[in-house]
Amino acid sequence: MKIKTSSVLIAFAFAAASPAMGQDVAAGKTSFNKCLPCHSVGDGAKNKVGPMLNGLNGRKSGTVEGYSYSEANKNSGITWDEATFKDYIKDPKAKIPGTKMVFAGIKNEQEAGDLWAFLAQYDKDGKTK
Repeated sequence: MKIKTSSVLIAFAFAAASPAMGQDVAAGKTSFNKCLPCHSVGDGAKNKVGPMLNGLNGRKSGTVEGYSYSEANKNSGITWDEATFKDYIKDPKAKIPGTKMVFAGIKNEQEAGDLWAFLAQYDKDGKTK
């Protein structure tokens, strides 16, 4: 009986922890502060040192009008989605050798997911979905 009770308690503990593993848009907004020196997103976003990030989900890499991308980025064949972004943001130069993006990366999986949730909420016009 003791083993069954422990197993049930462990199962409840995992179930209670699972919402904490979900994506947090507010935390993603905070994480975006690391990106702000080079990127913008939302209403009125403009290209800076890096391209604006409106409409990132489903966008082909290297296609923001008016931004001068590296050949590596333009020819990467990447279409941005959550899995691709999370892999890229860990180490941009490893994912796209030759990219101009200089960033140490975000290695924490939760933070990368939160950042994606924040960015993915914006459509191509900078409006939240």
